[in-house]
Amino acid sequence: METQSLSDEEIRKEQEEERMVDEAFQKVLDCYLASPHRKKVDIITKAYNFAKQAHKGVRRLSGEPYIMHPIAVAQIATQEMGLGSTSICSALLHDVVEDTDYTVEDLENIFGKKIAQIVDGLTKISGGIFGDQASAQAENFRKLLLTMSDDIRVILIKICDRLHNMRTLASQPPNKQYKIAGETLYIYAPLAHRLGLNKIKNELEDLSFRYEHPEEYASIKQKIADTEEKRKKLFDDFTAPIREAIDKLGLHYEIKARVKAPYSIWTKMQNKHVTFEEIYDILAVRIIFTPRSKEEEIDDCFKIYVAINKLYRNHPTRMRDWLSNPKANGYKALHQTFMSKQGQWIEVQIRSEQMNEVAEQGFAAHWQYKDGGELTKDEDELNNWLGTIKEILDDPQPDAMDFLDTVKLNLFASEIFVFTPKGEIKTMPAGSTALDFAFQIHTFIGSHCIGAKVNHKLVPLSHELKSGDQVEIITSKAAHVQPSWINFASTAKAKAKIQGILRRNLRELQKDGEETLKAFLQKNGMELSTANVNKLCLFHEKKTPEKLYLAIGEKNVILTEKDIDCLLETKSQGGSKWKKYVPFLKSDKKKSAEAESKEETGTGTLITVGKDFNKKKPVYVTEDNITGYVFPTCCHAIPGDDILGFIDNDGHIDIHLRQCQVANKLKSSYGNRIVDAKWDMHKTLYFDARIQIRGIDRIGMLLDVTNVITTQMNVNIRKIVISCNDGIFDGIIDMGVHDRDDVKLIMENLRDIRGLQEILSVDME
Repeated sequence: METQSLSDEEIRKEQEEERMVDEAFQKVLDCYLASPHRKKVDIITKAYNFAKQAHKGVRRLSGEPYIMHPIAVAQIATQEMGLGSTSICSALLHDVVEDTDYTVEDLENIFGKKIAQIVDGLTKISGGIFGDQASAQAENFRKLLLTMSDDIRVILIKICDRLHNMRTLASQPPNKQYKIAGETLYIYAPLAHRLGLNKIKNELEDLSFRYEHPEEYASIKQKIADTEEKRKKLFDDFTAPIREAIDKLGLHYEIKARVKAPYSIWTKMQNKHVTFEEIYDILAVRIIFTPRSKEEEIDDCFKIYVAINKLYRNHPTRMRDWLSNPKANGYKALHQTFMSKQGQWIEVQIRSEQMNEVAEQGFAAHWQYKDGGELTKDEDELNNWLGTIKEILDDPQPDAMDFLDTVKLNLFASEIFVFTPKGEIKTMPAGSTALDFAFQIHTFIGSHCIGAKVNHKLVPLSHELKSGDQVEIITSKAAHVQPSWINFASTAKAKAKIQGILRRNLRELQKDGEETLKAFLQKNGMELSTANVNKLCLFHEKKTPEKLYLAIGEKNVILTEKDIDCLLETKSQGGSKWKKYVPFLKSDKKKSAEAESKEETGTGTLITVGKDFNKKKPVYVTEDNITGYVFPTCCHAIPGDDILGFIDNDGHIDIHLRQCQVANKLKSSYGNRIVDAKWDMHKTLYFDARIQIRGIDRIGMLLDVTNVITTQMNVNIRKIVISCNDGIFDGIIDMGVHDRDDVKLIMENLRDIRGLQEILSVDME
């Protein structure tokens, strides 16, 4: 009897779940039928029934039937993005291939090629961007971007999937919550922003914030709630005269209060170092109107603006005209900040209904689908962005996290508008330089640029552009990409192209070096064998054959008879003839102090000193490991300077000039943490150096000085400041040099200039 009762309970529960699932799907259908899309209900119902059967008996961690997740993703796709039947079907089926025995071919046979392709794309990028292996992360992200560039609906549905996962994140254990929330903030929120999905972007950020910083999230939510009544009164008082003014214009409209999202408030508190109470733009006013006609849409925006401008004083620097120049994600609106009667600045956003739809649904609001599922769009910006993504994918960084950072770089950037010499407008991320603009125009122009004219004035490639600038790039066929460019490139496209070209140049130099070594060995009756190359690597202290080839290609290693002596030396002869060229190498079993130090400290990221670190041995700063040391701002050490190392509290090594005042204090107070440090550089990197000159002024003095430095010494002047008073001139010259020897040589040559009285090497500020 008890068994029968339990069975009845199970049947009742099954029926309730069945009803719940069917109601959820009916809600999807109702939203779809209320949309302007053609009513392909049959294929959507078919996809629902197929997915329901495929996931039968499977449950989520929350305990609900698994099919509720695909239905929820489809609901977001239709209700919050306004997508059509192809996307809804793909959302319903998005986990079928991954979680069941059905294949992509099965889906293609049943639902057609387009839906199968989208599901295939979603399956490839399942499991998240981040995993245990960095290479797997990057590969996953590449797949996402590649599939996205073929059909943007893949990433749109993936964002829907992520949004529902974030909404149900409470069922996951804390470690998973942190992982998913961090991934959402790092990738998915920026992608939603770039695609114009502003509402979804805000929700993704807030949900991530809620799980990563629950106390701060709860605190801000509470403060928003506590100030609601005060905010409502401010809104009502501020908008009452605005309503009267717009009524007189005869427009149909609605006015909404927009409250800043908790994550945005928290970010501003962190960046500006202010309290919640000090943030004045928590409230904004949004006016959404129906234009009298499509042609009068922009005119009506400005009429509303003028009407408000007669009521309140506007902020002179806060006008944002996104009507003439829409954002790259399609956003159009007119923003202005006005002073309320209560003495508080309030931002007003003026949009038409269509502009508001684009702001909420992003590019999806622009799209129409033809028969066969082909996608068309009247916006060029997305295609331009996807084109940039494809270019980056053509030559991705070998380092996984660099690749992720490069693509993510411009997802959240603010935008500026600059003009070509012919008056064409280009949208660029804020902070872009003239070099970024050059690569934006064309890779060839970027790789051969030597300077730029901004508003007809000559500027360096590192010059930061501002909205409204007109930019002309100056090129030369003889010019080539320089390693230093990566330091002032800002956009993902420019960085990716520069790094790609530099890597290709590096490979060419390695190949040249290998050919040079091969020819050298053949000339001396030897062959390019692994044994010979390894001996030469040890002789020249290069860790890998590639580094040896590169050094030969760059002519930092010159092959001589000593190399032949090294190769002819064998253990059977019992001698150590070649070792005399490396004085500190005592025997085969004993490594050089330098090699041992390098091996012990490692290269790459910041070097951390372990318990077994031998402070009696010097540390060697090389081209390979220089980034592993900390160079404090108290002094400016460059190769050739007398330096020392100081082990800080984190076990990292700070490099100081020995005469540095801070180093003097460290030597007297923390003597047990001081280590000897030496340079082992080979004139491949450039460092900033400064000299000060003084003398008797005359015509041509500056020309003589620059000729010595640039023409005679082939050194790049980065900055020069000259002042003259009563016939005496003073000057400061900043240069890019390899080491202190370069500076000394420059100073010696400058002393031959007539009238130059004093030449000093001074520290950089």
